[in-house]
Amino acid sequence: MKILVSDSLSEEGLKILKEVKEFKVDVNTGLKPEQLKEVIKDYDALLVRSATKVTKDIIAAAKNLKVIGRAGVGLDNVDLEAATQKGIIVMNTPGGNTISTAEHAMSLLLSMSRNIPQASASLKKGEWQRNKFMGVELYQKTLGIVGLGRIGREVAKRAIAFGMKVLAFDPFLSKEVAASLKVEVVELETLFKKSDFITVHVPGGAETKHLISDKEFALMKNGVKVINCARGGIIDEAALAKAVKSGKVSAAALDVFEKEPPPPDLELFSLDKVIVTPHLGASTEEAQVNVAVEVAEVVRDALLGRGIRNAANYPSVEAETYRILKPYIELAEKMGEFACQLIEGRLQEVKIIYSGDIIQQDIAPIAMALVKGLLTPILRDSVNYINAITLAKERGIKLEEVRLAQEEEFVNLITLDIKTDKGGYSVSGTLSSNKKPRIVKIEGYYVETAPAGSMLVTYNLDKPGIIGNLGALLGKYNINIAAMTFGREKQGGKAITVLNVDSPISEEILEKIKKLENILSVKVIKL
Repeated sequence: MKILVSDSLSEEGLKILKEVKEFKVDVNTGLKPEQLKEVIKDYDALLVRSATKVTKDIIAAAKNLKVIGRAGVGLDNVDLEAATQKGIIVMNTPGGNTISTAEHAMSLLLSMSRNIPQASASLKKGEWQRNKFMGVELYQKTLGIVGLGRIGREVAKRAIAFGMKVLAFDPFLSKEVAASLKVEVVELETLFKKSDFITVHVPGGAETKHLISDKEFALMKNGVKVINCARGGIIDEAALAKAVKSGKVSAAALDVFEKEPPPPDLELFSLDKVIVTPHLGASTEEAQVNVAVEVAEVVRDALLGRGIRNAANYPSVEAETYRILKPYIELAEKMGEFACQLIEGRLQEVKIIYSGDIIQQDIAPIAMALVKGLLTPILRDSVNYINAITLAKERGIKLEEVRLAQEEEFVNLITLDIKTDKGGYSVSGTLSSNKKPRIVKIEGYYVETAPAGSMLVTYNLDKPGIIGNLGALLGKYNINIAAMTFGREKQGGKAITVLNVDSPISEEILEKIKKLENILSVKVIKL
């Protein structure tokens, strides 16, 4: 089997692959897209870091490719959908950079609090200005951590060792687990208001783009200090520059940028109170070795049939079983993603109820897919089929699976019951006659909708004019309704309307929908 390594990989990782007699390993870095497209047809596996862009065209040209291994967490340089459609397993290394990135965040926090880069530059110019670089202690200050996953937890441990109080926002972390970490879980707005330092450790993507912008800076303490070692774009760079110049933010430290490499004239670069590094979070000798070894091991084991780990798009099952389960796996993942965006509050308990012929199968991959879908809108690339249940349990989310032997309303039905600190929620799904996912019940309301694309879920009173008003408003903004379904508890009572639309619904439109007569609440779902 032939393996292509198209980005730099530590020798320790290459050695693992080269020691397997069945493998022929070629290291060919710096390939241009057309060159990669030409050579990829001969390879069974491709190993990349972040430089190689594995696009749809390159995947289409891959005749023998079985595995893509990404040495790192983010998969934004791999077309996951194209790989999945072609049956190529995509694996990443979510744990390899953890300590390195956490330590870099702490390094920036310390450098920022004591003005170390600025003081060093001043002294090297022959100046001796001790008063100019007066710093602050970390002791007894409050650090707000947005996202308490692997990296966030390691940052919390180190901050606590410095005598800091740690607040955390993470919708998938229970208060019990947080207490065991000596961390207080709070809502995001509370974190912004109470923190002296704020550091972000959430995935990138549309859900977290500009998570911190003008409105959020306005909530923060005067003189707050902020850090981003996660993904560029989580902090709005233009808003940050304004906040620094106004004095609202007394210091900032960035390792990642909205565009990388950033333009030389980026306004933040001209501000003395801003410390910047060129995406060094994973740039330690140990981290480079860790991700290289991890990606080499998972690719080796997958090619040799020893099992699949850290798969971003495949559960580990036998081929024939997977053929039967595949449509249910797709349904479960979509249900999870849908439910995550529907619910309010912090996840506490998840119950998955199966009924019908499906209970005769090995349903473990379905649960993995459903929990992956449930966590994906928040955790993004760091969650996959293999680690989803572990991540849920780490966050104190209780999982329960129930098989119902008795016949239900549908030949096969999967029901997801969720309990949060703000209430209970329920979503049920099945397959259509052509094996396509369908959601058939939401909160006890009977519906039939395809969980795909942009969706609008409204809770409303069952009164005349609801559909007309919605249609007129969406039409005004040139948003076409692709499908529509309704459910109600009784005539004139509470009802639900679910729309599939052809275009995304902006915040502006959402606010106008909320103001329509007889609308009780609205949710936008993106699948």
